[in-house]
Formats: sequence, C-alpha cells, structure tokens
Amino acid sequence: MNDGDPELHTVPPNRRFDERQPQWRTDFPIDWPQDHYVARRDFTKFLCLTSFAFAVGQFTIAYQNWRRRRRGEPPIVKIADKGQLSIGAALVFHYPDEAEPCLLLRTGEDSFHAYSQKCTHLACAVTPQFDDDRLLCPCHKGYFDMSTGRPLAGPPRRPLPRITLKFRGDQIFAAGIERSTA
Repeated sequence: MNDGDPELHTVPPNRRFDERQPQWRTDFPIDWPQDHYVARRDFTKFLCLTSFAFAVGQFTIAYQNWRRRRRGEPPIVKIADKGQLSIGAALVFHYPDEAEPCLLLRTGEDSFHAYSQKCTHLACAVTPQFDDDRLLCPCHKGYFDMSTGRPLAGPPRRPLPRITLKFRGDQIFAAGIERSTA
C-alpha cells in the first residue's frame, strides 16, 4: 500500500497497521472506505421484491397445474405391441404430450406397468432395476416399488403417477393418468 497518500492508505477493521497484518489480508486487500453497508430500506426493498417474485412463481405453477387438469380426458395413445418388450424390459414413451416422459415396464408374461418417469421429489428421471423390482431415482437415491409406484426409500413421499393401460389384442395403449396423493 502507498504510505504517502492518505486517500489510498486505509486502516483495516482490526486497526493494526500493514506490518502486523496476517498474510491473507495483504494477499486479498479490501478497500474498506469503498466497502459500503446495505441500508435497512434497501434491504427491505430487496426482500419485498424477492418475496413477490417467489409468490408470482408459485401462482404461475398453480395456474399451469390447474390448466393442465382442465384439459379434460387425456387421449388414448398406442405405446407398443406386446411382442416389442421382453420380460424385464422397459420402454420410454411420452404421454399425454411430448413434455411428459413415461416408462412402460414388463414384469411378467402378462404383467405390464406404466408410470411417469419424473420422480415425485424433484422430477429427476427414474430408471428400472428389474433385479430388485424397484425404480431408482439417481438424484437422491429414492426408490419406488415397481408394481405399485409407491416410494420405498429416500426423499420421495408421493407415489409415481400411474399411466392407465388398455389392451387391444397385442397392442398396448395409454388411456389416462392416475395421480395418487397417498
């Protein structure tokens, strides 16, 4: 620091002069007169604006959910033929629109299950573990039962939304979504 110019020379908050300062303070100097505090009014304004932004975000999410539920009955969409999936296999499809990934699971000869692929905790993609008969959310190690979609372990508390399946001959169709709150 420059000892000659009082404008450039500042006293650190602990009031010790440069030769008695710890090494980190000389490596990372802060111009204390330029460091300003935040006034109460500015902090309150920031807090109000941030709270308002969060409230608007929550209302936007609620409105989108309300609008999604008002669409009416979801369409009936062909997913696959029974022969396309072997026992212990999964197929990713999108239902009721392209933004909603889902999993079709074949767990037995005539046993099919379909769920939303988004974890109910933070919407990470779940993957099947057929050896353990469960679905894994790799983000936070959440586990769901493969036959019911109910959470087994980890942070998820709500079951995965179940896709209603209909069969016509050897064809498998998605015909609705069951959103359980239990």
